[in-house]
Amino acid sequence: MINHLAIVGATGAVGREACDILTGRGIEPERISLLASSRSAGTLIPVGGTDLPVLELAEDSFAGVDYAIFSAGGDRSKQYASVATAAGAVVIDNSSAFRMDRDVPLVVPEVNPGDLAVHNGIIANPNCSTIIMNVAVWPLHKVNRVERMVISTYQAASGAGAAAMEELRSQTGDYLADRPIKPGVFPSQCAFNLFSHNTPIGPDGYNTEERKMIDETRKIFHDPAIAIGVTCVRVPVLRAHSESINLTFEKPITAGEVRDILASAPGVEVVDDVEARRFPMPIDASGRDDCMVGRIRQDVSQPDGRGIELFVCGDQLRKGAALNAIQILELLAS
Repeated sequence: MINHLAIVGATGAVGREACDILTGRGIEPERISLLASSRSAGTLIPVGGTDLPVLELAEDSFAGVDYAIFSAGGDRSKQYASVATAAGAVVIDNSSAFRMDRDVPLVVPEVNPGDLAVHNGIIANPNCSTIIMNVAVWPLHKVNRVERMVISTYQAASGAGAAAMEELRSQTGDYLADRPIKPGVFPSQCAFNLFSHNTPIGPDGYNTEERKMIDETRKIFHDPAIAIGVTCVRVPVLRAHSESINLTFEKPITAGEVRDILASAPGVEVVDDVEARRFPMPIDASGRDDCMVGRIRQDVSQPDGRGIELFVCGDQLRKGAALNAIQILELLAS
């Protein structure tokens, strides 16, 4: 039973998605507080057939709140998460603020729900690309340990928020109308273009997004020795991320065995019809809860039979963010 739920950052892309998912999953708290900055106060957002007004986020916003889903960025999480927990709320945080804190569980419900048993009032939602990858890889890792993962991501504009999605729409129109394109949210033109993920590059040559996928996966899998290499790229897609994943297993495994394992894995839909040439596409994954997995095949560069290739698509706003948080909420409240 959830008496009072707060959604922080309710007017953002992830916050609005969370409001929509609440309705679809039949979650009916006795009270819902939608919180955002002062400039968004008064905005009406539909939740469960009712338009609820957005309230200004403040120090006293969490009185009586049981659970709070934070989707307002790391700065707001660092400022208000402790305020919420001090008021008695359990925080489910979508930002990167607490993910690598050893006292904060980092949870994908299909992977490590048991980690929710011990927490200090804050649960971290992993990075969107990490979630989508882990939903596909974990069922295989349980059966036959994955020693090495090499991933290339094709990440949608939605990962940078609603303003980035609008920038892609407007730039597409400008490009087709032969008007000048001026990047704003992104550092480079996103329409009809690809570019390296727009996060800072560290001294090891990996950008922040790539490092998140490496460090977070090791924590979620409880396997610090797993070898992971990642290249993250922005693509002109609105809201579903795609990932090309190459795996090296501890023991030989066939593509057929992988298909069989994934066919019964939670949160996975196998889309791998060679004859019809039907495979995962971000346009099909958009708006869906499950991650789509296909192009399952033996890696011919690994002649010992331990290599497998996969292609995965998942809705970044849903399973990559809002849905994962709400699944955590359901587990905590059950």
